[in-house]
Amino acid sequence: METLHLIPHPAYPPARVRSVTARVQSHDAHWCVVRWKVDGARDVMVPAFAGRARADELWRTTCCELFVAGNAATGYSEFNFSPSERWAAYDFAAYRTGMAERAVARAPVITPRRGADVLFCDVAIPTAALPPLPWRYGLSAVIAESGGVTSYWALAHPRDRPDFHDPACFGAWLAAPAAA
Repeated sequence: METLHLIPHPAYPPARVRSVTARVQSHDAHWCVVRWKVDGARDVMVPAFAGRARADELWRTTCCELFVAGNAATGYSEFNFSPSERWAAYDFAAYRTGMAERAVARAPVITPRRGADVLFCDVAIPTAALPPLPWRYGLSAVIAESGGVTSYWALAHPRDRPDFHDPACFGAWLAAPAAA
């Protein structure tokens, strides 16, 4: 599975963040593990630990996101993961319409790790909470830095304003496992 190099929206450049990469580390019958890496993270505002629980509006500060379009013709799912260990999951019937909370029986495990100038956010998502493979998907991130700077990182930015829901942001592919 390849490392994806996210790009900042040109209207919302970062202050000191140099790069954001993300990748699906593994996917099996039990867990899907995704990693986001932020380089130049010295001034990134990381939300304080809040405990593993569902919460809305995580995108208002530093947050990692996964968008998945499974077999549905137009529907897709959105997953938000905060370094605070709060998370959210939604289903959409079509582009930004028909939003409903996605049922997730077991909470994702979010593990943020920070070095002097790097931030990792590893997320283990129960496979049962995800749409079945194959996927078109997008990995994205909202990065808040000190001084009030917020940048929006995705595989593509086809609009004047950041919009991770845009189908152009679902630029990665994860195939179903080959039959044995």
